[in-house]
Amino acid sequence: MVELEFPGRERLEAVNDASLSDLPTFATVRTVTDPPEVDDVPAATAAAIAEIPALDKLSRGAEVAITAGSRGIHDMPTVLSTAIEELRNRGLDPFVMPAMGSHGGATAEGQVETLASLGITEASMDCEIRSSMAVEAVAEDPNGEPVYAAEDALDADAILLANRVKLHTDYRGPVESGLCKMAVIGLGKHRGAENMHNAAIARGFDEVVPERAELLFEADDVPIVGGIAVVENDRERAARVEGVPVEDLPEREAELLERSAELFPSLPVEQLDFLMVDELGKNVSGTGMDTNVLGRVRFHNQPEVHTPEITRVYVRSVTEESHGNAIGIGLADFASRDLLESVDFEDMYVNITTSGEPERSKVPFVVPCDATAFVLAASMTGVPDLSEMRIGRIRNTLEPGTMLASEPVLDELEGRDDVEIGERRRLTFDDDGRLTTEIEG
Repeated sequence: MVELEFPGRERLEAVNDASLSDLPTFATVRTVTDPPEVDDVPAATAAAIAEIPALDKLSRGAEVAITAGSRGIHDMPTVLSTAIEELRNRGLDPFVMPAMGSHGGATAEGQVETLASLGITEASMDCEIRSSMAVEAVAEDPNGEPVYAAEDALDADAILLANRVKLHTDYRGPVESGLCKMAVIGLGKHRGAENMHNAAIARGFDEVVPERAELLFEADDVPIVGGIAVVENDRERAARVEGVPVEDLPEREAELLERSAELFPSLPVEQLDFLMVDELGKNVSGTGMDTNVLGRVRFHNQPEVHTPEITRVYVRSVTEESHGNAIGIGLADFASRDLLESVDFEDMYVNITTSGEPERSKVPFVVPCDATAFVLAASMTGVPDLSEMRIGRIRNTLEPGTMLASEPVLDELEGRDDVEIGERRRLTFDDDGRLTTEIEG
């Protein structure tokens, strides 16, 4: 076993003349928006079920597999439980199946645990959860590569996809993260996800995902009847819940993606010297931290984005729901020692191997505490004076619109009607150098 030792505060903070006393004042900044929001998610879900005609043709007692992914989508437990109730009211027999590629350590038990951490259990859904990693090859892509689907789904009389439609963290295309991806990667389990990502590295996600989705939708022995699409606003609440028949996919998903992009949350500013992210996690984003928020992709053969422009990113912890899978740690420039000590490298490496991009699992510069990260930023951002540094701190990339910001950022935002700025205050640290100032205060 490799034992690593990292330098402590005294040694690292002696490399320059920066001091915590040089830090400027900070205040909480909140973006001001008035996004659309679904008033009654259960009613919207019931209406979505009614929008899928193939469900009306099923015989009483028919089994319907409903997909459940690994993301922390606020309204998804309600959507799933309502869909189950609606299907049962029709005399059908629904069950939930984890559809998350290799997440949960690529094991059936791990995927059930992942769903439980998101509030999706047999008790909360009042139905069976069937979790198996077994798959079958159901089609071939133009290069002769197999396209896989889960045996649990294939054994059902119908498959109902359920997912959020949003920008993907790896690529831009007509369909990105949504129902098509749920079919290709989610239903494909570990083997299908690994196979698809490998093909995408060679030919591009924008080509491979819609191509394989169409193969699954057209396959006679893959009974996908449609899906429930959720479009979120910038506050993680459903702005739209819609039922999409399989024959309308992926065309309708592309339209919903455009709407999602319009509502996508972002940081209050487009340039920072230093961004502190309290937590990364699989329940936050497939890449731990959303690349669209950070402005860095770091995926083979995919172009980088240039907005926002963030010189250095520091990440402090991994969410409890991730069970140590710290995929996305490689998107950061600094990581806390606390975070590194909580990483489950087995889970993360399995996930990384499946996704195909090792860059995102690289261990960043490890700092003993928050105080050291601030001091070192004076040597690694091109801004040697901490009082002039444009600094932001967010809880995670799901909530970038609420940010603790330094004085130079506040001065820029002052007077704008699309943000609210709180009272200015100085940062405080405990004896171990951990930041004790809250983001909202």
